[in-house]
Amino acid sequence: MNKERKMNFKREPEKRKYGKLTVQDITLIGLMVAILEVCKAALSFLPNIELVSFWIILFTVFFHRKIFFAIPAFVLIEGLIYGFEMWWFSYMYVWPLLALVSYIFRKQESVWFWSILSSVFGLFFGFLCAVSYAAVGAVDGGLQSGLHAGFVWWVAGLKMDILHAVGNFALMMVLYKPVYMTMKKLVANYYFDS
Repeated sequence: MNKERKMNFKREPEKRKYGKLTVQDITLIGLMVAILEVCKAALSFLPNIELVSFWIILFTVFFHRKIFFAIPAFVLIEGLIYGFEMWWFSYMYVWPLLALVSYIFRKQESVWFWSILSSVFGLFFGFLCAVSYAAVGAVDGGLQSGLHAGFVWWVAGLKMDILHAVGNFALMMVLYKPVYMTMKKLVANYYFDS
């Protein structure tokens, strides 16, 4: 064996063309989906208290556009577990919307900013979901009927949206800093994004 040859065990990032997913990316997307599903299931006994918003925000901050691969997989699994009903259609645009807003503000590091954003998202979650109910109502009975259906559905769930907002705010305030710092270290040591 050549003594001059140095062994370098440090893994270098894979070189790839823009837009192509690597094995590392696919693994990361799978882990994101698993974390979203496990956390959702773990808190399912609490009404409108969930960690999905928290994780979508943090995953977007750290892994940027890759969250847009994880969200459809998460939504599909939700449909397979709980059935493909009206709520499922709203998940197809509500969660990507949160990721998009988080992506726009991804440089932000303030716990207050993310707590308020998460809380506002929780407060308007029902309103955003009401859009699909309004669309179905409009197809069935015209625009006025659709707007009425969406409005009634939204107002009926306002108490739950308030609980959702409070839960999102509290969870973000408590978990953001420790999880953010842990993820920052993990990403710096183990994740290469070329």
